[in-house]
Amino acid sequence: MALKAAMILAGISIVLLVLYGADVAVSMGSPDKEGFLPLDDMQRGMGLGGPAIILPIIAFFIALREKSKPLGGLIIVSGILIIAGGLAMIGTPAPEGVERNPLMLFAPAIIQLALGAIKIVKS
Repeated sequence: MALKAAMILAGISIVLLVLYGADVAVSMGSPDKEGFLPLDDMQRGMGLGGPAIILPIIAFFIALREKSKPLGGLIIVSGILIIAGGLAMIGTPAPEGVERNPLMLFAPAIIQLALGAIKIVKS
């Protein structure tokens, strides 16, 4: 049961990250700089990005004693998506008056990659 819950949490994280990335991509292509979700940058980051960073870590600890390569893979995919988002943030100019620090994304992403690797190796 714990493994199933952990897989669901990791899957939700991936869905949130894909939704976040799609909304940012749409907002960059629109002239009014709005995505398909009625959220500004801060709301998008807190509502979609925050849980997407925390959920895979929770999933790892929920299924700490369970062996599962698929869960490790999902956690790694989540970490890779976060790194891709951070790299995309570095490659795009920040809006005026907005200070962004993409390096803050890399620490949790590296933690997720490590946790996913641990889960796979221990399986």
